[in-house]
Amino acid sequence: MKISIVKIGGNVIDDPAKLHEFLTLFARLEGKKILVHGGGVMASKFGQQLGIEPKMVDGRRITDEATLDVVTMVYAGMINKKIVAKLQHLEQNAMGFTGADGNLIRSVKRPVLDIDYGFVGDVKEIDTELLDVLLKNNIVPVFSAITHDRKGNLLNTNADTIASEIATSMAVKHTVRLYFCFNKAGVLIDENNDDSLVPKINEDIYDELKRDNVIHSGMIPKLDNAFSALHKGVSNVWLGKAENLILASKGKKSGTDIERHRYDLY
Repeated sequence: MKISIVKIGGNVIDDPAKLHEFLTLFARLEGKKILVHGGGVMASKFGQQLGIEPKMVDGRRITDEATLDVVTMVYAGMINKKIVAKLQHLEQNAMGFTGADGNLIRSVKRPVLDIDYGFVGDVKEIDTELLDVLLKNNIVPVFSAITHDRKGNLLNTNADTIASEIATSMAVKHTVRLYFCFNKAGVLIDENNDDSLVPKINEDIYDELKRDNVIHSGMIPKLDNAFSALHKGVSNVWLGKAENLILASKGKKSGTDIERHRYDLY
C-alpha cells in the first residue's frame, strides 16, 4: 500500500482561506493518506487570552498543566473537528484522533535533563494494525498533536514528530511519503526571501546551516524528524508551501527535498 503522511503547520491552520485551499488540495491527493496537524499559533493566542504566556525553547513548547489544558482544547477539540468537518464537505471520510483514541499513539513523558518540558510526550509506539484497518476502509485519519501514556495522562507532542513516527512505523510494511507543509517555500537561506530556497538538503548541509544560525527555532525539530524518517525507511521526505502539495506529490520542482547524499549547496 502506498501512503502519504502530510503534516500541516499552525500558520496555515490559523488562516481560514489558506486552510481551505490546503484541504482542497489534500482531498485531491491520490491514494491512502493521513493528516497530522499542529496549531501552536492558535494555542498561543488562546492561552494569552487566558493569561497563559507561551514558553518556547528551540521551537518546542514548555507545557505546564494550564498549557496542557489549552493545547488539548485547541488541538484535539476546535482545530481537529473543524478540519474533519471541512474534509467531510470535500467528500473525504475523515476521522479525528488523539493518540489516546484506540491507543493509536503511546508516549512517555519526556525526562527532565537540561530542560523540564513539562507535560510533553516522546512517542514510543504506533498501532499500525489499527491504522491499516482505517486506511483499508477508506478512512482518512486526522491526528492532533496530543498523545497519551496509558496511565490516564494526555501529553503535548510535537506534530512534526508524530508525523515522522507514524511515517516510519507504517514504512515497515508500506511505501510511505512524508510531506511537511507550512507557510514557507521550504528550507531558506534567508527566511524572509523565498528565492533563497535550498532545493535539496542532507545532514552535512543541515549541520553547516545550523552552525551558521541560518536554521534555528521551529525548523530544527522539523528537519530532525525529516532526517530520522528518511533513515528509518520512509521513501521520500519533502518540506514546502502547503499550496505546492500536489506539485510535490507528482515529483515536480517545488520546496525542499530531504536526501541522504551529498549535494553541492552552491
